[in-house]
Amino acid sequence: MALKKVEIIEGCIACGLCVDISPEVFQMDDLATVIEGVNYSDHEENVKEAAESCPVEVIKYE
Repeated sequence: MALKKVEIIEGCIACGLCVDISPEVFQMDDLATVIEGVNYSDHEENVKEAAESCPVEVIKYE
């Protein structure tokens, strides 16, 4: 499956776990954000791990 979109919806608590798991896709500003222009499919396994590990379940992907 090719990932086309990764997003963080409202509710992020800035725990930084997604950045620890996949720093190629996520960055920390005040809250976690998705880095634009990344080929998300290259990091599909880590994106899925970050989404599953997120304590507030705000990482979504298609």
